Amino acid sequence: MKIVILGPAHPYRGGLASIMETMAREYIKRGDEVRIYTFSLQYPSLLFPGKSQTVDTPAPNDLHIERVMNTCNPLNWVRLGLRLRRERPDMVLMKYWTPFMAPCFGTIARIARANGHTKVICQIDNVEPHEHHFVDRPFNRYYLGAVDGFVYMSEQVGGELRAYSSAPAIFSPHPMFENFGERIDRAEACRALGLNADERYLLFFGLIREYKGLDILLEAWESVRRDGVKLIVAGEFYDERQRYEPLFARLGDCVVLHDRFIPDASVKNYFSAADALVLPYRTATQSGVTQIAYNFSLPMIVTNVGGLPEIVPDGRVGFVCEPTARSVANAIDRLYKDDALAHFAANFPAERKRFSWPTMCDKLVEVYNQTTE
Repeated sequence: MKIVILGPAHPYRGGLASIMETMAREYIKRGDEVRIYTFSLQYPSLLFPGKSQTVDTPAPNDLHIERVMNTCNPLNWVRLGLRLRRERPDMVLMKYWTPFMAPCFGTIARIARANGHTKVICQIDNVEPHEHHFVDRPFNRYYLGAVDGFVYMSEQVGGELRAYSSAPAIFSPHPMFENFGERIDRAEACRALGLNADERYLLFFGLIREYKGLDILLEAWESVRRDGVKLIVAGEFYDERQRYEPLFARLGDCVVLHDRFIPDASVKNYFSAADALVLPYRTATQSGVTQIAYNFSLPMIVTNVGGLPEIVPDGRVGFVCEPTARSVANAIDRLYKDDALAHFAANFPAERKRFSWPTMCDKLVEVYNQTTE
């Protein structure tokens, strides 16, 4: 097929760019012609809470990536839509994670598919966003109504999607992030992070936003902290840091705070140094962080929200608990009892088989084929 992937890619940072580039490589491996059209402007600086949207690393030399999409310029949307209409790709593959993208993506999709040949297929992360705004529903209607077919990654998203679209939609779980490499020796990982290898560590990883419940975890850790075990908090604050400062102050050196964006090359150090990952989310659809943990066979504690229990079945590779400090504390306490960590480690080989990029790409082609029947 002739495929255009529309969404984040180098030089934009983070998991979404990794996903689009990984899928491009999978399709190229199959013999498809693939181009990635990414952003010239993704978010205006006023709307971006982090320090930088891009990385300084060289562009991958095995992918065709063009920076041609400006989310704030309607004339750009029309031009890119007309370009796609002329180029007539078989499939335009889009990633959708926030209604902010809807005006841009929806306009491009409507113009491109008007050639009667191109099909717009969406791998959808979220329908309803984690932080709600009054424009969410009309923006969702505008974009989702312009898509020919979907692959969703949690049943919660599938249910929300049906309120907006009757287009073909298939479930496929989020694949593992394999681009971060393999687990390394724990002592080596601790040295790279400046940690004492004689101590044990739990890990909170990822952008710090209100819905991710870091405050829940800190309150839990205050009640259940153990001698010789510390909590690593690794990620950039997208929430107001001041609200966490009293908890950090009370916990002192029981918490190791790396409050910055973690580059890809360093991710393996955190997931190799820790005993387990803790995701105390208040709300969720699915989480890319769980799929990093699967890549490193790192046990998890997740909360019983959204699609997280689908991804981390209770008692197999981790514990599922309620999004409260008491429940998270109980799960942490259980983690260090009855050989739970060894039990979870033994179950990873079987559980990891559920999450593959070839399967995800197969599902996207399957839904594409349904749109052409």
